[in-house]
Amino acid sequence: MKPDELKFDEHGLIPAIVQDARTREVLTLAYMNAESLKRTLESKETWFWSRSRSELWHKGATSGNIQRVTEMHQDCDNDALVVLVEPAGPACHTGARSCFYGDIESAEVNQSLPERSSDLGSVLNDLFELIRSRKEQRPEGSYTTYLFTEGLDKILKKVGEEATETIIAAKGDDSAKLVSESADLIYHLMVLLVERDVSLDQVGRELKARRTKANNK
Repeated sequence: MKPDELKFDEHGLIPAIVQDARTREVLTLAYMNAESLKRTLESKETWFWSRSRSELWHKGATSGNIQRVTEMHQDCDNDALVVLVEPAGPACHTGARSCFYGDIESAEVNQSLPERSSDLGSVLNDLFELIRSRKEQRPEGSYTTYLFTEGLDKILKKVGEEATETIIAAKGDDSAKLVSESADLIYHLMVLLVERDVSLDQVGRELKARRTKANNK
């Protein structure tokens, strides 16, 4: 990286995208000024400029969740940074591993589902049919289309991420968060089923067979 080539904005700031050096997961988007960049390069730990408090802050100084910097890169226009780190704890002030845990795809699905009964079986069937239609029609701009276009490995990665986030939510006290993460996990699991041509009926028959076997014991 060549700091002397960087272009700071009119406020003397440059956006810094912080990623986990091992997984490449985006952890947060923060801002640096010349001083916080200097301290980051010298200490090999992330320093930022707080726009809300108008002061420098050292990530993890109070929480212990420091971010050890392994690499830094500037983009082709020299007006943005990517910072690869080894995080010692959560990046988000909420306690989440990443600040980016809100899923836009939920809005897409909710807006597309027909107005029908809130019965879980009906909701799941409607969602499954919607996902199946997305795979067949591939409408532009759809997150579900994006998943099918990326393929099985991407879908599996998302299922794993959502499972992890559901576990994290279950460890907390926020039941609304657990509901939200559970819904995201179910959605991505359904995408996986459609991708592998497995129907809900097949899953239902397996569950029924297990229930019958349990009742006969």
